[in-house]
Amino acid sequence: MDRMSALDAGFFFAESENTPMHVGSVAVFDGPAPSYGDVVRLLLSKLPLVPRYRQRVRQVPMQLGRPLWADDPHFQILYHVRHTAVPGPGSDEQLRNLAGRVLGQRLDMAKPLWELWLVEGLAEGRWAIISKVHHCMVDGVAGSDLMQLMFDLAPDAKHEPPSDDWKPEHNPSGVSLLTSALADAFSHPVQQFTSMPTLSNAVRAVKEVAEQSRTIASTVPSLAKQAITPTARSLNGQIGPHRRWAWTDGTVAEFKAVRKAFGGTVNDVILTAITGGFRDLLESRGELSSEKLVVRSMVPVSVRRANQKGAMNNQVSAVFVDLPVGEPDPVNRLSSIRGQMDEYKKTMQAVDAPSIIALGDFVAPALLSLGVRAALQAGQMWCQAVTTNVPGPRVPLYVLGRRMATATAYVPIAGGTRCSIGIFSYLNTMTFGINADFDAFPDIDVLSGGIRAGIEELLALAGRQSGGGEVPAAHDRTAEPTELAVRSTESPSEPGPGPAEKSPAPTAAAGR
Repeated sequence: MDRMSALDAGFFFAESENTPMHVGSVAVFDGPAPSYGDVVRLLLSKLPLVPRYRQRVRQVPMQLGRPLWADDPHFQILYHVRHTAVPGPGSDEQLRNLAGRVLGQRLDMAKPLWELWLVEGLAEGRWAIISKVHHCMVDGVAGSDLMQLMFDLAPDAKHEPPSDDWKPEHNPSGVSLLTSALADAFSHPVQQFTSMPTLSNAVRAVKEVAEQSRTIASTVPSLAKQAITPTARSLNGQIGPHRRWAWTDGTVAEFKAVRKAFGGTVNDVILTAITGGFRDLLESRGELSSEKLVVRSMVPVSVRRANQKGAMNNQVSAVFVDLPVGEPDPVNRLSSIRGQMDEYKKTMQAVDAPSIIALGDFVAPALLSLGVRAALQAGQMWCQAVTTNVPGPRVPLYVLGRRMATATAYVPIAGGTRCSIGIFSYLNTMTFGINADFDAFPDIDVLSGGIRAGIEELLALAGRQSGGGEVPAAHDRTAEPTELAVRSTESPSEPGPGPAEKSPAPTAAAGR
């Protein structure tokens, strides 16, 4: 059994009826589609490498300890791997509607926290995989590594046959869970304290803390400025059970061309394009009230060290970036975002973020649960969006010999933050998956279209800046021919069973 880290437990406790906390993706492949049995056998052959996928969450009685991962004695892969199809003509919009319903539904918290859907019937003989995994299992960066277990770098890759020798470990009783939690509560602080055995180490640690404190203190003026900056508060509010999901895309070459013309990083350019999308959204609603108006976005930042690459837990921190939607000049928007990100980089380099995250290990789980819910409520006041960028591979990937054409990320929303944007790069394409509350974002297509328009606006300015030099044309996909249209998901994520499954499911899966 493995006990959750404090951060993983936070994501677990954040789950509620209207707040599914899973991340996901939709990957589209060139045809023909593999059989359901072949997909199941492929995953069975990979499961020994990711034992978490056969484990369920066990909570400690009275929340006297953080939850643990324990083998599910009733694990059945046919429950987790589903099979469905979209009706003809199999358009992108039909896939989006299906994905919006599947991704909008909660996972069964009594079982291993993941699902994978094989989707057939797409136009041009294509097919798709919709995947869901709870955020408490893995964060975005590690999630890319885990998902690649079913991907190959060559179409003719060979796979080991699945093994049937897995036996679940004995599940602990409630009494043993309570006993081990109390033991950990006493032993963990002692282990942390004894990790500094010498006086010189202790003195050095105190000096490092003092230096970090000075660095954090230097950011206080920025935080104070954020506190008085007008934000688009209409984007905050209660979240319902249904979701709208839309996507749009750009090319890596487009973002690099803008970066070359105006400086900064590709991520700065991405955030600037998203700023253009929110500006169009607020302008269409008649809410662009001031040139100082911002949309504050939480931007997760991975703090996993190089020697932690294979760690199966969350190692993330976050920064809050003010997207200057009131600023009419796109280049000035880019400059503002670049300045904020440069300041955050200096702070993150000076502060030992993993150690700060580890402080949560000392917090009683009951208080941690209350703290997570309080933090989600605070989000209603502080930020209006979540924006996360997960870099993907620049080489083609294959599943059972079929080439992946595109992939789009799904990021959960929580608290009073009604919109999230997941950015994923693959080959020469950068996709934007927009997840939003159904009732609050009937105009989600304005946001997705605005992001694409923001990319093209920056690209045109970069062309003029370079004096007509080499700037890629909009949507030039010399390395990736597949295009995704910009349309919104118009149907809510309906509760209850999802689309009809083609494959037989065990009794335990009934009533999903």
